[in-house]
Amino acid sequence: MNESFAAAEPLLAEHAEIEQQLSEPSVHADAARARTLGRRYAELGQVVAAYRSWHAATEDAEAAAELAAEDPSFAQELPALNAAAASASEKLRRVLIPRDPDDGRDVILEIKAGEGGEESALFAGDLLRMYLRYAERRGWKTEVISATESDLGGYKDVQVAIKAKGTVAPEDGAWANLKYEGGVHRVQRVPVTESQGRIHTSAAGVLVFPEVEDVGELEIDQNDLRIDVYRSSGPGGQSVNTTDSAVRITHIPTGIVVSMQNEKSQLQNREQAMRVLRARLLAARQEEEAAAANDIRRSQVRTVDRSERIRTYNYPENRIADHRTGYKAYNLDQVLDGDLEPVVRSAIEADEAARLAAAGS
Repeated sequence: MNESFAAAEPLLAEHAEIEQQLSEPSVHADAARARTLGRRYAELGQVVAAYRSWHAATEDAEAAAELAAEDPSFAQELPALNAAAASASEKLRRVLIPRDPDDGRDVILEIKAGEGGEESALFAGDLLRMYLRYAERRGWKTEVISATESDLGGYKDVQVAIKAKGTVAPEDGAWANLKYEGGVHRVQRVPVTESQGRIHTSAAGVLVFPEVEDVGELEIDQNDLRIDVYRSSGPGGQSVNTTDSAVRITHIPTGIVVSMQNEKSQLQNREQAMRVLRARLLAARQEEEAAAANDIRRSQVRTVDRSERIRTYNYPENRIADHRTGYKAYNLDQVLDGDLEPVVRSAIEADEAARLAAAGS
């Protein structure tokens, strides 16, 4: 075996072991364990497929080389077979680079209006529609779990859960594709509130967190929480509820605050707030661990600094530009209608290239 691919052997053995475990009914009695095993099995399946393709292509090329030494007529097949072996080798090298372990997770995505007042809130609504349409194209399920509307129908802030259906390969997970969306999104257009027809610039912030699937995965000490209840309000601060059903949860050690008011009962709002809090705490813990380990595999595209301007949406030119990857296209109307895949793909490819370079250094 090629020495550089020796790392595949334990992964092939792990894949066979998990396959055996998944055939046992007792495993499926524990939904969380079955889900974890299923995700890992799907991830390892890529390695198995790539390894088998590489092994077969390499054997074909070697056999053809031996035959060509005896019979020159076989030599004409060698270039194509060698090219196929080289391509299979590169594919195997890529899948052997460790993935983000959260790639298969679902996400909680938050959009917050920023500078620009009402125009920023309207743009936040446009971003929400873009992500909902993109999720629909991917076959994902979406659930708006919290939203504070502005006076003109935009959003001061909105939180949406995005879930893949069933167990998916890691590269098809919501986190694998949406984790690069975190940062400041800038818009350039003539606001509906502008009577002079002048182009304004405003912005909205996007935060993306991998969702915690199992409550036991992240223990939270109840003594670390301060829970306040209050009356929910609508656009402009007007009261929309006559009871104190809204909930604000503060995680005292980290200072993370989550407010929830969209559900009708205090209990429902508390459950949704805890769901968001777990996701934020998981993301915070992972960032700390990555920083402490100085992890070379940390994404070069998904910034930890959530104040970074990552993308510009220019309406007059119908242009979208990603400032991290250099991607630019003049189909902004289609992107806002959910055709986000090429933009996402540019971030994935840039990150993959950085990880390949780091692994080879």
